[in-house]
Amino acid sequence: MRKVHFGVIGTNFITDRVIAGGREDGRFEVVAVCSRSGERGQAFAAKYGIPHVFTSLEAMASSPLVDAVYIASPNACHADQSVLCMQRGKHVLCEKPLASNAAEVRRMIKTATDCRVVLMEAMKPTLTPGFRALQAALPEIGVVRQYFSCFCQYSSRYDKLKEGVVLNAFRPELGNGAVMDIGVYTLYPMVVLFGRPRMIQASSIKLCTGVDGHGCVNFTCDGGLNATVLYSKIVDSRLPTEIQGENGRITVDRIQHIGRVTLAGRDGSVKDLYTRTERDEYYYEVAEFIDLIQSGRSESTVNSLENSLITIEITDEIRRQAGVVFPADAT
Repeated sequence: MRKVHFGVIGTNFITDRVIAGGREDGRFEVVAVCSRSGERGQAFAAKYGIPHVFTSLEAMASSPLVDAVYIASPNACHADQSVLCMQRGKHVLCEKPLASNAAEVRRMIKTATDCRVVLMEAMKPTLTPGFRALQAALPEIGVVRQYFSCFCQYSSRYDKLKEGVVLNAFRPELGNGAVMDIGVYTLYPMVVLFGRPRMIQASSIKLCTGVDGHGCVNFTCDGGLNATVLYSKIVDSRLPTEIQGENGRITVDRIQHIGRVTLAGRDGSVKDLYTRTERDEYYYEVAEFIDLIQSGRSESTVNSLENSLITIEITDEIRRQAGVVFPADAT
């Protein structure tokens, strides 16, 4: 089994989860970690038995030890770090959102094309069996009239913000805020399923730091489809995601972490389309990325570069309507 040797950027909890899921694929091997802090990098390497630690991204990106790089740094760093790695011939799996804005994503896509490497956004739900089951069942509900998705999760960092302490989650210079951090989980599946919306009407709650804390967005899509998404870092909700058709509806328990998918017909019938019993959910994005590299394909058909670009263009418009501006928008 041919291994793909990964370097990772970022030593946070999401990197822990990706490594855990990735290790369920025998082709996945982490050989290097890059951290600005040598001490933190060494500690992370020791935890996972990673043989090489870098404090310079240039050095890791230039290393022949590394085939691909997984990027889990702050959103504002994604574009420059991805471009550097791709220019050094590395394939890049980059955490969502792919970048701060559409201009950065276009630059990343051009670099991937010019350098003939794989670039993929690590949007995990759309690559899982649960989402694939949802997608396959869409014809059973007839003409789709409504997409509704909700991801509202109160952030402990919001308590700190109310105390006057600004942590990374609410800093515009890092490209953060509700729509960027968790709203994308409601948006990306909509784009994969139904394409680019024709109209966007957003209502947001803007926090004192200049980022959004909560949002509700209505969309008009092709084919007589309407869509509504809710997302928040300042309130909780357990509302499911629901796709409503003329012949029935499909319900997803949590769009960010799909555990159960059901189909209810107008005749009162209900059937389970998926109940999570399989692999770690992070396995699927890593496996998809490795498949692309080893098959010589340039991009995923699900987490495609076009879908990533449409999604970031949507977040740009939502931020424009909310008056949320990032420093990256000026470049």
